[in-house]
Amino acid sequence: MPKDAAVEEFAGLVRALKGRDGRSYEALGRRLSVSASTLHRYCSGATVPEEFAVVDRLALLCGADEEERRALEAAWTDADRARRRAASPAPSPAPSPVPSPAASLAPSPTPVPAAPEPHPEPAAPEPGPGPTPDPTAPEAPRARPRRRAPAPLLVAAAVALVVLALAAALLGLPTRTASAPAPAPASTPPGRTAAPLPFTWSVGSQLWQGGCGHTYLVDRDPRAVAPPPVAADSGAWAGTHGAVHGGEALVRITLQGRSPSDAVVLHALHVRVVDRAAPLPWNAYRMDNGCGGAVTPRHFAVDLDRPRPLARPVDGLDASGSEVRTIPAVSFPYKITSSDPEELLVSARTAGCDCRWYLELEWSAGGRTGTARITDGGKPFRTSGTKGRPTYVHDSPEGRWITDSDSGQTG
Repeated sequence: MPKDAAVEEFAGLVRALKGRDGRSYEALGRRLSVSASTLHRYCSGATVPEEFAVVDRLALLCGADEEERRALEAAWTDADRARRRAASPAPSPAPSPVPSPAASLAPSPTPVPAAPEPHPEPAAPEPGPGPTPDPTAPEAPRARPRRRAPAPLLVAAAVALVVLALAAALLGLPTRTASAPAPAPASTPPGRTAAPLPFTWSVGSQLWQGGCGHTYLVDRDPRAVAPPPVAADSGAWAGTHGAVHGGEALVRITLQGRSPSDAVVLHALHVRVVDRAAPLPWNAYRMDNGCGGAVTPRHFAVDLDRPRPLARPVDGLDASGSEVRTIPAVSFPYKITSSDPEELLVSARTAGCDCRWYLELEWSAGGRTGTARITDGGKPFRTSGTKGRPTYVHDSPEGRWITDSDSGQTG
């Protein structure tokens, strides 16, 4: 692909991401730690970033899925290769090729012609009528015929060509013999392994505390918001309303090895925040009007308001019996197989930001190590604070949303 086409294809993908997000160059640049003019040059194709990481952050920020990010990385690889070719100095002209020995020794059906004269003789003019020649006049001297190069000289020239060709082969000089083309670079983008993960994982991202307690932020008037669904239908309800988790997001990760005997060791769980903004100025809608559960499962607590959030293991509590029982927290490392799966519950809270984030799970198995990126269907998870926002609960007898203060609940 020509370098201008590769760069333009990459720039087109970056422009599409920027257009999808809708924010200005300056606003996006601040979140990517680049200037507005630099981001504009990426979008226009005037320059290509030296590292893919900044473009990957843009893709995550704009909600790109895994397939889109793979296509973006492949386009960046082609554009970066074109940028490097354009920046490299032009090669010096190659020396004149030397005829190969085979071409020099091949028999020729006709004799080798002599070298042409430096100035070819002009054609003789057409004879015209003139005086009758005098038979007694002396005969004019005749032009001497051109002499061909003697055979010994031709043989010596052929031998010299053979010697030169052999010397060129020994010294590595170019000849007329065609060389095989250089192998094309690997199509797999750098840093990406082709082998599949030794385990499978799935995510549940629309969970409620105790199956009933949750808050969503929705950019709608209460009259345009449907009644709260049952917990099993929360994903469809949130998608229809464009809802964002308010205050807390619960994420359940189910992990299972591919082999019943070869264990996968899980070493650590990390939190990566890709964007922080002011909390959304939307209305808050509670999915319950008072909810309490007898069992609090063990989980990983994440404070998204910290500069570097950590996934901190927390004990669970079981108060369903006559006494409260502690459920020990999950501690790394631990193993999974196909017959021994595991579930991780992550509770990510925030009061002061509209945060987009994802998780990274470190693993090892069979001499391999790696990091699995846990996302919400290829997009970052999203949680926004609700402080100061109007909060509504649903009055079932009235069939309408009312303010939290009117319901008599303190939330």
